[in-house]
Amino acid sequence: MNNFLLRLNNITKSFKGLDAPILNNINLDIANGDNIAITGVSGTGKSTLLHIMAGLEKPDKGFLEVNGDKIDYLNQADLSNIRNKYYGFIYQFHHLLPDFSVIENVIMPMIIRAVREKDLYDNGLKLLSDLGLENRVNHLPHELSGGERQRVAIARAMINNPSIILADEPTGNLDYMNANIVFDMFLEFANNLDTAIVLVTHDIDHAKKMKKIYRLSEGKINS
Repeated sequence: MNNFLLRLNNITKSFKGLDAPILNNINLDIANGDNIAITGVSGTGKSTLLHIMAGLEKPDKGFLEVNGDKIDYLNQADLSNIRNKYYGFIYQFHHLLPDFSVIENVIMPMIIRAVREKDLYDNGLKLLSDLGLENRVNHLPHELSGGERQRVAIARAMINNPSIILADEPTGNLDYMNANIVFDMFLEFANNLDTAIVLVTHDIDHAKKMKKIYRLSEGKINS
């Protein structure tokens, strides 16, 4: 077994209608506790790369390893178990479940894992308190501000103590002040738990807060 949490081996991905692969022979190693930013203009394949890292899309060539194990052959149920065990996800839009309360949204990944109810409820309350949302526990998503909804999304991503968080423009839907507040909270949480982060972003200020910055251009990734 290697020492990398996530390893991309010669990943290539093409789409019909494009003259060249959007990802061309990508190799990338991510260790426990790494935090990296992937930048690049729109349409260069950043989100596609993130989806392949999560096992949500399959490459045309190459393969992905999680904790030293190739996952290409796994069925959708086993891939879902891998994602639930190792990953947290934060997107530009929070994707909260509108008919569930804040605490229910946060603990949903653990309900799927059948964790004991008292443990997961207490863990969810602690995360929300740490994020300044202790008075919003029983509110519905539409009753929250944009910054509050994104903090709930962060709590949901962190509830299962993931080994890695994949974050796709996690504050791109917020104004400048709230974006910085929410992003710094997210980064502090992840660093305290030694959680690896892969951040896709156009925000150079946020990218500079990461330990490594890669640029994706013309199918290649460069530091």
